Amino acid sequence: MPLQNTLNLNNLLETSDLKVLKQLAIPIFRSQNRSLTFRSAMMVSTHNLKHLSKISTLSAECLMLNLEDGVSPELKPYALVLCALALASNPVSDKKLVVRVNPLDEGGAEEIAYLNPFMPDAIRIPKIRSVEDVKRALELIDEGIEVHLSIETKEAWLHLGELAISPRIKAYYLGILDLFADLRLSQSLFTPENPTAQYLLSHFLITSRACGVKPVSFVYQEHKNSDGLRHWLALEKTMGFDAKGCISPSQVELIDETFGHSDTEIKRAQEIIRLFEEHASRGITGFVDERYGFIDEPIYKGALAVINSR
Repeated sequence: MPLQNTLNLNNLLETSDLKVLKQLAIPIFRSQNRSLTFRSAMMVSTHNLKHLSKISTLSAECLMLNLEDGVSPELKPYALVLCALALASNPVSDKKLVVRVNPLDEGGAEEIAYLNPFMPDAIRIPKIRSVEDVKRALELIDEGIEVHLSIETKEAWLHLGELAISPRIKAYYLGILDLFADLRLSQSLFTPENPTAQYLLSHFLITSRACGVKPVSFVYQEHKNSDGLRHWLALEKTMGFDAKGCISPSQVELIDETFGHSDTEIKRAQEIIRLFEEHASRGITGFVDERYGFIDEPIYKGALAVINSR
């Protein structure tokens, strides 16, 4: 049954008929979205049929189909099946569909086994604490599915540079509130001006990049405080972030606008690429241009990164 058939699905949910609901969830082949250029990663509640049915119309470039926080224990079995139906209803999607399961020992392992045939683009594992946890996740998740990790425990923080043990691990998400709680730090310290907050963000960013993993900054919970979000985004862009978690469409708009490239930046990158490749064809890989100054291979690679991140 297509997920958009909300009337019949709502009837099943109201009658708590999980057995019949499961019979409707039939795996189909999905075309995997391998893109890692997403800027906004928006949470979508898997127990909310109305939200799931709007997947194709949402503007976020990455959708986090959430089975963990915010889904009550009694609703988790239904949310899991609805998540599977959402995947089957979107065999091709321009959004990256990532499923955030529960911790492996709290139902996550079973959720992964159920979802593997539905081929999400990635599965995000929360509460990672060790390399052994990552190895277990890699064993549980089918090889064609990316593995994303939540960094939200003090142990994960200590091992941050060691967790990317496979090329299948593509993204880290900073769970800042859980991390602060685990470190026994007051959440009141987490402001853009606080040096501890700035250190955490910069360390997370540089270590993730050095490991070849995409760093996704924390979700800003005050979804109605657009000024507060702008403040964080300005800092994060200056640091070098290009992606952030969020919980509302209005946040998506601000994130995509901030982390996007202006027409001027794109034109500059295109010109640098053209000039470098033109000179390189003649064996020249370092030269001075009147408009853009000295251009060599690192400058060229930076221009390519701008174009490839669009």
